[in-house]
Amino acid sequence: MSKANILVVDDQDSIRHFVSRALEDEGYAVQVTGSVRETRQVLDQDMPDVAILDLKLPDGTGLELLREIKRVQPEVSVIMMTAFGELETAVEAMSAGAFWFVKKPFQNEELLALVTRALESQKLWLELRRLRHHAFADEDYLHSSSTPMQEAYAIAEQVARGDTTSVLIEGESGTGKEYFANLIHRMSARHDKPFVEINCAAIPSELLESELFGHEKGAFTDARAQKLGLMELASGGTLFLDEIGEMAPMLQVKLLRVLERRTFKRVGGTKDITVNLRVISATNQDLERRVREGAFREDLYYRLKVVPLYVPPLRERREDILPLSRLFMERFARQFKKPFREVSPAAERLLTEYGWPGNIRELRNLFERTVLLEAGETLEPHHLKLHARPRPAAESTAGQRLDEYLSGALPADGIPFEALVEEIERALIMRASYATKWNQSRTAELLRLKRDKLRYRMKLYEIRPDAGAALRTGTE
Repeated sequence: MSKANILVVDDQDSIRHFVSRALEDEGYAVQVTGSVRETRQVLDQDMPDVAILDLKLPDGTGLELLREIKRVQPEVSVIMMTAFGELETAVEAMSAGAFWFVKKPFQNEELLALVTRALESQKLWLELRRLRHHAFADEDYLHSSSTPMQEAYAIAEQVARGDTTSVLIEGESGTGKEYFANLIHRMSARHDKPFVEINCAAIPSELLESELFGHEKGAFTDARAQKLGLMELASGGTLFLDEIGEMAPMLQVKLLRVLERRTFKRVGGTKDITVNLRVISATNQDLERRVREGAFREDLYYRLKVVPLYVPPLRERREDILPLSRLFMERFARQFKKPFREVSPAAERLLTEYGWPGNIRELRNLFERTVLLEAGETLEPHHLKLHARPRPAAESTAGQRLDEYLSGALPADGIPFEALVEEIERALIMRASYATKWNQSRTAELLRLKRDKLRYRMKLYEIRPDAGAALRTGTE
């Protein structure tokens, strides 16, 4: 087997010398550079298996190099070297795809152990990536050629390769948040450790605390024996907290402590218990709004959202509707031994025009019910019992009203300022969305908004692709 290639980037001669010597003693092929410019010249010739980057360099930052490496060759494992006071930047590096970071000064043994883990994770990730479509071929959510879903998969793969401990998956009900949580776990180095999930909305808060943290014998009336919590059971693996927005404030405080210190106490206990786990949270709520409303802790929100992953609704990936429809029809036709073979053009139009508020789950359930109860070889609109949702009227008066207010005296009774601003924002977002064919990345660029802010406003104003039909005249 050929030696792994390691690139060490640091502007200090002493660090380059000692790190490269320790790596070479372990049998690795090592290259060293001391600047961004020099590193780029090396990367143009050959990509390493592992890159060890200092955050601060004379002519730039290791963060720049990290992003360039990940853009060109995502499978390269990157370890960041950080000095005291650079923890916030290190967290940013983890979000950008770094495998892990090591604090200066460090022992060579610590760095060597990280390199070994990075290479093992890389090998596993490449193998899982190669097998993904075969191993998980029956997963509904894999059947996607849309840009938003490919972006979600890219983030999931980067998260799985690294050891980022907090991931927040956002998306509507039925989009596949639980599936992505499972996918991250299965593609990670933790794949052979437990994957433990709990729905925070399904259990009363007083019971949820005991479920998560466990309890000691006698901690409360019915605590007849010691109970291990899900945190302990998931140690080494992944804890998936679904519907995290429903967690009570008291439990939010305890969860924050676990995320920051990796320790907790059982209910009624006095001993600190240390755990090593990745926490993946999911929500269909607007947590940012709940933070503003005081219903969710701000510090916990940002601690959970080290890496955000947005799962798009089906209406944002309409090119996937017909392939998924055919997949479900064929699957349930085999299962129920029905003769359905194709979807008629009229039924296809109905399927693509519908708003799908229940997303993939609704689509799959529709085909299971339809194939089971209906008969025939061609699926027609009357089989579906589905009616396209009415398209909302465009708010086309915003510009006219603004012109009126700016061109003359203001009305004596004043103007509806907040409502007018919202109306104008909604109209601009709809026009930009239609101009970009509802591509959120390009829409955000056109409006000079961050993508998270665009998504928030689209959700706030209930802007969906089917709301843009009335704006199509004169917008191209």
